[in-house]
Amino acid sequence: MSRKPPEQYGTCMVRPDDFDAFWDSVLKQADQIPLNATVERVPLRSTPEVDVYDVRYDSLDGVRIAGWYCLPTKRTGRLPALLHVPGYISDPPIPKPSARAGYAAFSAAPRGKVRSNAQYNPGYPGLLTHNMVDRNTYVYRGFYIDAVRAFDFLLSREEVDPERIGVTGSSQGGGLTLAVSALRPSKVRAAAAGAPYLVGFMDAIELTHTYPYQEISDYLRLYPERKPAVTQTLAYFDGIHFGPRITCPILVNIGLQDNVCPPETGYATFKTIASKDKALHPYDGHGHDAGRIHHQPIIDAFFKKHLNP
Repeated sequence: MSRKPPEQYGTCMVRPDDFDAFWDSVLKQADQIPLNATVERVPLRSTPEVDVYDVRYDSLDGVRIAGWYCLPTKRTGRLPALLHVPGYISDPPIPKPSARAGYAAFSAAPRGKVRSNAQYNPGYPGLLTHNMVDRNTYVYRGFYIDAVRAFDFLLSREEVDPERIGVTGSSQGGGLTLAVSALRPSKVRAAAAGAPYLVGFMDAIELTHTYPYQEISDYLRLYPERKPAVTQTLAYFDGIHFGPRITCPILVNIGLQDNVCPPETGYATFKTIASKDKALHPYDGHGHDAGRIHHQPIIDAFFKKHLNP
């Protein structure tokens, strides 16, 4: 298809009238589940500067979720915190750099990731299209809540200042950053979303033919009659539609030559974000890295300003 300038593209996605009601219902169900978190220090992973903990907690559908939790060994008083949410294929790293910078840092591994796949493992490829014709069983219903529950874990910690918690990630992590910010709008203090994935689903499959979005095209080639149901389901999980619920200060960075998460979808998402304190950083000459080498200092300064480590 012919490409307009990405900032002029818009979206074909339509926000369901009951979008907010759907997610408020899911959150209500999730909030009734105790976290039952276990926190175990891992000496092999810890260093003189950072204590590393293996964390497990409960989420929707009885799935047990894993994460890495890092704390600076030298600390006084309550700490600001950062939730790191992962990309699509990569497994979450141990967030030692954030702890060294003065944050309580949690890196979540939602269902299907290596340490959280004992009960639920649709695989890669496979995750994006698992149960894609039903909003109540689609994989990202639980996946998004797994990330929200990771944020709730930080809220539950005595060493964390609940008024200074941020969330960050790139690609799928960018999409999860949007979702967590939208689903805990009164709690997220600041957010940074890079190269957001899971936004403009049906736009993206027309704009790019790379994976992971190609998984949707492959699925619809096999089941063309399911396209209306797929479109309807994905509307409830589209980051574009979470935008009106996001009110915290937020950064979004995109690569203008990104063939994985088309920049058109990044622009469309940014336009819907309700926050009065928001900034979009487009990087020409960059693909799915979204200018990270240039943008990381901006992210660091942003969180330093809003979370004050």
